[in-house]
Amino acid sequence: MKYQFGKPLAILAVILAMIFWLTPAHAQQKAGFKVIAFFTGANDRAHISFVHEANRRLPELGKKNGFSYDSTTNWDNLNAEFLSQYQVVLFLDTRPEKPEQRAAFRKYMENGGGWIGFHFAAFALTPSAYPQNWDWYHDQFLGSGQYKSNTWRPTSATLKVEDAQSPTTKGLGATFKASPNEWYRWEKDLTQNPDIQILLSIDPSSFPLGTGPKQHEIWHSGYYPVAWTNKKYKMLYMNMGHNDIDYENKTNKELSFTFDNDMQNQFLVNSILWLANRKK
Repeated sequence: MKYQFGKPLAILAVILAMIFWLTPAHAQQKAGFKVIAFFTGANDRAHISFVHEANRRLPELGKKNGFSYDSTTNWDNLNAEFLSQYQVVLFLDTRPEKPEQRAAFRKYMENGGGWIGFHFAAFALTPSAYPQNWDWYHDQFLGSGQYKSNTWRPTSATLKVEDAQSPTTKGLGATFKASPNEWYRWEKDLTQNPDIQILLSIDPSSFPLGTGPKQHEIWHSGYYPVAWTNKKYKMLYMNMGHNDIDYENKTNKELSFTFDNDMQNQFLVNSILWLANRKK
């Protein structure tokens, strides 16, 4: 009797162990990967607010989704040895400026590295403190060219899912409400670039978008991509990354937070996991 009773229990234990080890969450955690974020944290209080928020919230999202998160203000870490430790690189606010940093980043991407850029990471305007002096990055990699204009104040927008088949948009539905943001318009028409796959855009129900007081900073119509990928690389750009700040009353109080939005966070997590696991 002892042998007959013990054998089924042993078999059941083996089956349960196999189920546990083969669940997606456990398999994902076991095959965890590393994410590194670069940031400057010195340009515009709204961008600085977003950077601090990202550095608080991304470690939490990482623990829940099987990746570790590091961050650095040392852009000289954009070198082959350092980048080889990470599967996904984030630019939280700005871009590299030194030729050797830019060359290392380009090589990392051309060799199959993953990247997500937020909001100001795509900004370039000549003349400004961030001129368009990196053709590969702005014209080819991002495809957007220079910054053209923006909405103001930072306001929420309803975003339309343009590619429901992409792993990045899984679970988002046809539209969802984004956190308040300063929305950018670009020099180049991304719809005319065969390498670019637009993932999210401003839904027309959002118009008018922005509150002014300057009338040209309120959008009443048009097509505005918000997130896209370049099919030649493991990359994704998303325009989110500008929190609302009380500049008018000179309190500099934070009035909104980018990560206080479950659907937007789902898009970000989907994107990180997709880039980490996608084959070039």
